[in-house]
Amino acid sequence: MYVPFEQLPPYSRVWAYQISRPLSVEEEAQMNQRLQDFVTEWSSHGRDLQASFSILEHHFLFLATNEQVASASGCSIDKSVSFLRQLEEDFNVKLFDRTQLAFQEQSQVRTVAMADIKAQIAAGTLSPDSLYFDTLVQTVGALREQWPKPAKDTWLARYFQSQ
Repeated sequence: MYVPFEQLPPYSRVWAYQISRPLSVEEEAQMNQRLQDFVTEWSSHGRDLQASFSILEHHFLFLATNEQVASASGCSIDKSVSFLRQLEEDFNVKLFDRTQLAFQEQSQVRTVAMADIKAQIAAGTLSPDSLYFDTLVQTVGALREQWPKPAKDTWLARYFQSQ
């Protein structure tokens, strides 16, 4: 059962996916329609999930469920992964590549290869206060209130401790 993302309670579970390149306006409209069709039919053991989605910054895709209505099971999560793999193929993007990290730079999304993080910090291009789009966010409330957030407040903090 589809619910607009803005209407999901803050405790709703969220899955975050970074899109490997920004989507065009047309691609985003097409992907939004496909996502709406998917979440409308998404279920867990025969129970409709109260689910939603959002695409932010043309670069991030979020699926979310209100787990107080029904929890996503292994099978329903597998269905979502299969659906997302199909989106990857249809839109020629990657959604599961965790080797690229995204930061907010002015009003743009800038990606940095994981292998380059230390060099970027040493060069001063990234600082503890650099805003990081943390795809480990787990709830809709955290997404609304703490995203993006300073790198020093995420798992990246360990890279700044030696400075």
